[in-house]
Amino acid sequence: MKYKVLFLALCMVHCASIMAEEVSFQASAPSQVIVSKPFQLTYSVNQRAKDLQAPEFVDFDHLAGPYTSQSSSTSFVNGKRSSSFTMTFTYTLMPTKEGTFTIAPAKVTVGSEQYASNGVRIKVLPADEPTTNNGQASSPNSSAQREAEVSVGKESIFMRTIVTKTKVHEQEALLLSYRLYFAGVDVAQFTNNTKIPEFKGFLKQEIEIGEIQTELEHYNGRNYQTATVYKTLLYPQHGGDITIDPATFEAVLRVQTRQQVRSIFDDFFGSYTNVTKALTAPAVTIHVQSLPTGKPASFAGGVGQFTMSSAISGTELQTNDAVTIKIDIKGSGNMKLLKTPAIDWPEGFEAYDPKVTNNFKTTSSGVSGTKSIEYLAIPRASGDYVIPAVQYAYFDIDSKQYKILTTPEYKLHIAKGANEPEGNGSVVQHYVNKEDITQFATDIRYIHATSNSEAVYTLSAKRSILLQRSGLNTMLYVIPAILTLILLIVFRKQIRENADQARVRYKKANKVAQKRLKNAQKLLLANDKKAFYEEIERAALQYLSDRLSIPTAELSKDTISDILRRKKVSDELIAAVNQVLSTAEFARYAPSSDSEMQSLYDQTTTLINNLENQKI
Repeated sequence: MKYKVLFLALCMVHCASIMAEEVSFQASAPSQVIVSKPFQLTYSVNQRAKDLQAPEFVDFDHLAGPYTSQSSSTSFVNGKRSSSFTMTFTYTLMPTKEGTFTIAPAKVTVGSEQYASNGVRIKVLPADEPTTNNGQASSPNSSAQREAEVSVGKESIFMRTIVTKTKVHEQEALLLSYRLYFAGVDVAQFTNNTKIPEFKGFLKQEIEIGEIQTELEHYNGRNYQTATVYKTLLYPQHGGDITIDPATFEAVLRVQTRQQVRSIFDDFFGSYTNVTKALTAPAVTIHVQSLPTGKPASFAGGVGQFTMSSAISGTELQTNDAVTIKIDIKGSGNMKLLKTPAIDWPEGFEAYDPKVTNNFKTTSSGVSGTKSIEYLAIPRASGDYVIPAVQYAYFDIDSKQYKILTTPEYKLHIAKGANEPEGNGSVVQHYVNKEDITQFATDIRYIHATSNSEAVYTLSAKRSILLQRSGLNTMLYVIPAILTLILLIVFRKQIRENADQARVRYKKANKVAQKRLKNAQKLLLANDKKAFYEEIERAALQYLSDRLSIPTAELSKDTISDILRRKKVSDELIAAVNQVLSTAEFARYAPSSDSEMQSLYDQTTTLINNLENQKI
């Protein structure tokens, strides 16, 4: 009696633990089916259920079901017992017409509660069109069928080049996919022996597709198993018609052959062979429309849809306290090509290079995310200042027109800090510590040596000596004064030159550029492509920034071209500047070879040498 009570208690605890588990009631079915071909709709619940109420199967013939089955399992892991239970209800349905249909949720009772499943959405594809041979339907024993057993026809397996758009604007993203279609053949392996075109005229951003999945698709009157094997986002870089070259792939097929029969088993089961099939995805032409004229001055190359917000660390500060402004550009489009906007800091603020953080997500619909820029500056003089609004223009892909984003204007009050020097408040951007200059030889005492024979002097001799001493003393004061004046002039000139940081950077531009080029050459030898292109771009931009006295954040190809023209630089050399900057900027996101890297390094070296000869 004692053991019976214990057994009943354990059963009650087990039942209670099952009932305490959250009820899951799910419906599942294929996402694509074919007209007049049966399929199964399954309802699964993780607890014992009753009173299943299936929905009305509109647009489907109910052929059989529901068939009920149960399964349970118990496992012990690390001394812990776990169990599972599944109850399944299966229906066999057949679609009566093509289209996309939704099967409503079903209901079931667990204990005293009623639960509803999810609905199921099913796409019904049309049936295969009948194939004929000279007006006669082909039979399985025909010669054409036997020929198909040893060779795979073009209609059985092929590749398609699929693009979401064939007409786009410059810098507007389009999705290109290479899709495999096959029917009546067994694809044993999709090899890696592929050749993807270079996508000349585009920047590309590949999309990871993970494990290749197949699904049904009705195409040209026939139902195929399909699989997407490659995806990439493309950004056209110029207007006009751009043709994407064909791509080549290879697939290993398992093909049935019927050779001379060696035994009854060979005749019954047949024999198979692996066949390597070369597949070509056709070329496609994209019609690219150039961006319209009338670009705003603040246009930074953005194409898509964007918003901009900003925040400041504080508006009440003291001199030498840092102020930070953060600008966030959010949206979707050519996010990786967006240029960093510049802030026009007031005179008296020492500004630093902005810190840029990109948080982007790449999907089949494009690149989206946030570009965050933090600007840091230090006010060196007290007073009231205004940081003007930052404008950022882009081309809106929906409205097909330029739009301008604007940040608020910030007003700052800078109080005098403890370390601010006295004066009229005028400051320069960079400071050089002044050193006090003292007169030399003010603490030197000279000893006049005498001999024993000079004990008695006449009055005239004393006067002569006094005159000589006074002349010597005068020279001892005059010479240090002259030296002090010369040193003061030299020091002041050096201070002025150091204060004029633009002139300092101008003189050191070539030296800095050569140092960066030397580092780029090391990256080239190490085949570190991303770091190489970044270093080449920095070398060119820093050189131009120092030579043209323009902050790096404000550099653009248009600004550089305008200033170089004013300095009488030839159009050919200006074109070379733009070519180097464009290649370095875009190559970070596009494929490149070692020869292209070496070519860009040589171009950049030649460009800087030519600009040095021009003495810009």
